[in-house]
Amino acid sequence: MQSRIDHPALTVKGAMEALQQLEKAIKRAGVPEATHELVKLRAGQINSCSGCVDLHSRALRAMGESDERIVMVAAWRDSAYFTDAERAALALAEAATRLADRPDPVSDEVWEEAARHYDEDELASLVLSIASINAWNRLNVATRQITSDAVEQLIASRAA
Repeated sequence: MQSRIDHPALTVKGAMEALQQLEKAIKRAGVPEATHELVKLRAGQINSCSGCVDLHSRALRAMGESDERIVMVAAWRDSAYFTDAERAALALAEAATRLADRPDPVSDEVWEEAARHYDEDELASLVLSIASINAWNRLNVATRQITSDAVEQLIASRAA
């Protein structure tokens, strides 16, 4: 496999910086960073984005998350490794990622469960996080970013 082009966020002037600023804003709402990473990992799994699955698995591991929790994100509904709040965030991530799968993609039930665990600012942060990772997934998948290349470029850009 070979990338079709260099990563678009690194090619278009100012794009990476804009995406990084969005990420900084998302983090200010107070949702645990691990929750954001779990959501991003799940969206990456759904969208078959190898770069994002790799990056967010590594990020969770670097944060001290267990291999069991990381592996079980794919089967979170049937796993005892997640809190009710994390389950609500993962359900919201799945619903907001799979928009075309049902007439009412983010049902009132999914939204209300998330609202039981997160205040309005935190919900907004989660929705932005889900939208952001879906954008990254689409950038990576459309251009066939190579896992190691995409991860290394993104890690390098975060350090800059």
